[in-house]
Formats: sequence, C-alpha cells, structure tokens
Amino acid sequence: MKNQKMLMAKRPLGEPGDDCFTLVEEDVPAIEAGQILIKVMFLSLDPYMRGRMNDVKSYAKPLQIGDVMTGESAGQVIASRSERFKEGDYVTAHMGWQSLIVADDDEPRLMKVDLKNGTLSAHLGVVGMPGRTAFYGLMEVGKPKAGETLVVAAASGAVGSVVGQIARIKGLRVVGIAGGEEKCRYVKEELGFDECLDYKTGNLSEKLKTACPDGIDIYFENVGGDVTRAVAPLLNPGARVPICGYISNYNDQDITQAETPFHILKTLAVVPEHRFFVVTEWQDSWQQTTEQLGEWVSAGKIKYRESIGDGLENAPELFRGLLRGRNFGKQLVKIAD
Repeated sequence: MKNQKMLMAKRPLGEPGDDCFTLVEEDVPAIEAGQILIKVMFLSLDPYMRGRMNDVKSYAKPLQIGDVMTGESAGQVIASRSERFKEGDYVTAHMGWQSLIVADDDEPRLMKVDLKNGTLSAHLGVVGMPGRTAFYGLMEVGKPKAGETLVVAAASGAVGSVVGQIARIKGLRVVGIAGGEEKCRYVKEELGFDECLDYKTGNLSEKLKTACPDGIDIYFENVGGDVTRAVAPLLNPGARVPICGYISNYNDQDITQAETPFHILKTLAVVPEHRFFVVTEWQDSWQQTTEQLGEWVSAGKIKYRESIGDGLENAPELFRGLLRGRNFGKQLVKIAD
C-alpha cells in the first residue's frame, strides 16, 4: 500500500503557490503493537494552516521545509494492533495532509468518532474542531448574556456560522458579516441571524450602526483589518472580543508588520476585554462539547454547509480558495470513499 502525503516544499511569500507544495508517495510501514492504520476519507482545510507555513513565533511551532502539511482528517481504522481501537472504528486524527496514517493508539491528536453525533465529515466541521472553537470562544471568552448584541465576521464560515447560531440559542441579537449576497442571504434566512451585512458592497461602518442601534457587546474576531476597524468604535463599555484569527492578514508578505486586531483595539479610549484563544485550552471537555453540538444539529437548532473538493493533489488550490473566501461553509477535501 502506498501513502500519498503533501509536504511543504518552500515557505510562501504572500499567497502559497503550487511550488510551495510537493506530493510524494511512500510505502506504508507494517504497524507495530499499540498502533493502528487509518484510511483517510476527508481532509479539513482551515485558515490557521497558512500561519504555520511562516517562520514566525506563534502559539504552535512553524512547519519546517519537507514537513507534512499540518491538518486534521477523518477516516476509518483498516488495521489494528491496539486494545483501544478496532478495525472499522471511525476516527479523527490531527496528523497532516496524507491518505494513510499510522498512529500510536495513545496519540493525543487521535479521537474516536461516534456517528450518533453527526456524519464523519461533520466531525471535521460543525461538531468537530471548528464547532468546538466556536463554542469555547463564545461561551468561555465571550461570556454571552441574553439580550446582548453579538457581531461575528466570516459569518457563513465553519466557525462563524456556529458562533452565531449558538448565540441565537442563548438569546442574543446576532449580526453577521459575510462576503456577497448569496452568503448573506444564507446566514439570515437559513441560519436565522437577525441581520447579515455584505462587506463587499462598502459602507460597512454605516451598515453596522444601523444593524446595532444599542452598540456591540461581543465581537467574535475571525477577519481583522477593515472589518475590525468598522466594529471597534461601536463596542460598548464592558464588551468582550474573543480573537479566533484574522484571515485578512494571513497572506501578507510579512505578517509581523500587519496591523492586527490587537493594535486596532488598543487605540480605543476604553480598551475592551480581548484575547486570542485556541481550542486546545479546553481539550478535557471536547467529548461533551461534541455531544452538545450534535444534539443541537439533530434538533435543527444548528445548520451547516460543506464545500467538498476532490483529491489530495487539489488541496493546494482549494486551500488558496479558502483564504480568498471562495468556499461556502466548511472546506473539506475528499480523499477516499
């Protein structure tokens, strides 16, 4: 059996071109005691991967040239010499862009999947890492209270769409920001946000003032840049800003020179409570959170969409599309049936 894996061939300057990636094939080693072999069915593509390609200090170590591209995938155990996992088990593994994965059964980046909580692909999206990111960012960092106003950017995306829907469940007024008429219509009509503003048609500051007459109590940050500059003046005293990421800067030639949300928020007369967070801070409760998200999905309280591309060889182009906002909902790559 041959494993296909996508390596980082060079560091990108700006948008990562095809020359930044190389697809290689290698024999799969025999598994040893305490190991499993996973056949990957879906690969998740996420904005944070772009940051890992830069050689800058961050919350996680940067990728080195020749490393497998970082990422989480979902698949099935097809061989096992483990007490913990048996053949046929479904799992997610955060072990990079590859088609077959040999994993130790005590690997912390490995998680068993219970399809009662949602489809296999949903475990890379709405009930998986993005869904959990939305949950903890909103509930633990945002500390929502019924009646408050929440604004979330990238509102049709894998994280933003769940943030807004949980906020609606919790009784908040929810205003989304998205790019394009189709995404805004989906966010308002399908997902049930109170309002969704199209940043591509300009005048975002004015539109926000109209949509948020009582100011903004929670701004869930996914985008940065002009969107943050439009939101910042409307933040109420006591506002909270969970910072999940700022995709508008990810393809900057030198992100260390970017004006980040931290810079923008610190210019305000009253600096709101804000912090960057990562989902691994709450790793001990991932299972319960996935179950809660799964309950909301099956009750129809959380809806989601997936964009699915085909083949590991097409992952770089799909990744560029994600960074440009071409995807609609969670971006996945189908690796095998």
